[in-house]
Amino acid sequence: MNNNVQLTDQDIMNDLLTMEKQITSAYNTGITEASCQNLRKTLTDNLLDTQQLQYTIFDTMKRNGWYQTKDAQTQDVNNAKNKFTNIKNQL
Repeated sequence: MNNNVQLTDQDIMNDLLTMEKQITSAYNTGITEASCQNLRKTLTDNLLDTQQLQYTIFDTMKRNGWYQTKDAQTQDVNNAKNKFTNIKNQL
């Protein structure tokens, strides 16, 4: 049995991106459940740092052709903004 698995840079970046997404989700949960303002601020600061790191990983993957995306049409973006603005206003 060969235990010397060689991961590619793409494999490593994909794993990092997945981990950052999970960490972001955990911070979001922690923030919504925290009752201490100091803890909420610390978690929020950490969340923002994690989101920036996640974007850096994503952008690197995209530039290397490892994460394919397509640009949203302006009308689709406007439709989504209007939809969620309406939902927010109904609350």
